[in-house]
Amino acid sequence: MVRLTRIYTRTGDDGSTGLGDGSRVSKSSPRIEAYGTVDELNATVGVCLQQPGAEPFRDQLLAIQNDLFDLGADLCVPLSAPAREGGPGPLRIGAVRGARLEGWIDALNARLEPLQSFVLPGGGPLGTALHVSRTVCRRAERCVVDLAAREAVNPQCAVYLNRLSDLLFVMARVAAGGDETLWTPARDDAPDAGG
Repeated sequence: MVRLTRIYTRTGDDGSTGLGDGSRVSKSSPRIEAYGTVDELNATVGVCLQQPGAEPFRDQLLAIQNDLFDLGADLCVPLSAPAREGGPGPLRIGAVRGARLEGWIDALNARLEPLQSFVLPGGGPLGTALHVSRTVCRRAERCVVDLAAREAVNPQCAVYLNRLSDLLFVMARVAAGGDETLWTPARDDAPDAGG
């Protein structure tokens, strides 16, 4: 259990922050960008939970919020960090998390009509909030992929975020209840485009 007895420490006033292994890095480092974006994603999921109609997704969204804290903890401790003597190893997420999301995707997607085009973000307050979470999730995934190109990262972090963005998309479609606007491509260079 984590105990927070003091909120401000002043140790980050110089633009650095501490990682889970005790080392310090710049607050602008790719690792901080990655787990900071995961934290932002978690906050957007919290916004989804506050929307009308969120109750059917409540248990899943709360589980996702906990997963995202675990994912942030995973990213906070570099894979190269030595194990602490006498204590448990760093928290690492495993493939079971992504598999659970896949099960939820399959169950929800079975209720939907197949898509004929891309969906414009919308579908009421909950659908829109879920689309916002989806886009932040994609950004978090890009941050993790960028970090992984620079240093070793648990590959399940990116896998989880990839599955989660798919789940958030399907949840947004379910929340829209069929009230979706499909993308209609318009070509400005078409002969009948006017001009």
